[in-house]
Amino acid sequence: MVLSTNNPDKAAALVRLLPFEKHFGNVILSIGVDCPTISNLAFPTNKALFETAFSGNPAFAYVVAPAQDGYNYIDFTYVVFKNCVVQFFNDNLNDCHGLISTLYQDIAEEIFEDSDLAGVHYNTDIEVGKLGMPLGEWP
Repeated sequence: MVLSTNNPDKAAALVRLLPFEKHFGNVILSIGVDCPTISNLAFPTNKALFETAFSGNPAFAYVVAPAQDGYNYIDFTYVVFKNCVVQFFNDNLNDCHGLISTLYQDIAEEIFEDSDLAGVHYNTDIEVGKLGMPLGEWP
């Protein structure tokens, strides 16, 4: 599988994030990125890396990287995806339609599981107005 883009920064981000191959049972999928030029851009933060890689992707919502304080030594990055169920055919015998139903965050966790990025967490966005504060306790 080859991903194509004309954006050299996006190509550099995808090369940084994606594995060269992904194993699905006994099937090996080779992954490449095609771009006329690939920049040598060094991404200063995981936030910048993911924002560049996912810019223009309708499944992507935003990235949150809480500010570091003097007590927090782990750099957390939360990559947030659109709140919807994703379904695709997978010859799934547990589903009468042969489908897999999942979230974008689950797909991202599987694709990027071998990356060496520490503190990155994949999330699903909340539905505006649907989620309240638990027991009214949070400010």
